[in-house]
Amino acid sequence: MKTAFLFILTLFFFSACSSTPKTYKKLPTSHKTHVTYKLQKKNFVTTTLYKEYEKWAGVKYCYAGEDKNGIDCSALVQRIYKEAFNIKLPRTTKQQIKVGKRVSKKSLKEGDILFFKTSYTVLHTGIYLEKGEFIHASSRYGVMLSNIHNPYWRAKYYQARRLLF
Repeated sequence: MKTAFLFILTLFFFSACSSTPKTYKKLPTSHKTHVTYKLQKKNFVTTTLYKEYEKWAGVKYCYAGEDKNGIDCSALVQRIYKEAFNIKLPRTTKQQIKVGKRVSKKSLKEGDILFFKTSYTVLHTGIYLEKGEFIHASSRYGVMLSNIHNPYWRAKYYQARRLLF
């Protein structure tokens, strides 16, 4: 029984990043224009984050993935912080949630790291942009923008941490 469980677990792990084509929600064709327009009157942090989002938008989700072949939520946050702000973050959500200063939901600023409790033991993370929008790696759609005011994310919101002051 233990051997069968380990075999299934191993099979699941290796199939999570399989090369089987999957259908992901396409970004609108006007997406780049939309992001470029948003960059016109933004501060440095917001502008930098939108530019990082443009680089990663649409990259598929892969549990434990760390690059453009597939990435998970905590690796995305780690990579964006390193590439945009030269700040090194821990690799996992459980480690990232211990970094920085805790901030209230009503005090969110660009660059704050958001944490969502998607199940009893699972945390999801993303980076706050503005007006409720945040960048994250969705397990279904890959790297995308979502809104914390969406009923799903509003119900799962756990906390935020600030590293940029």
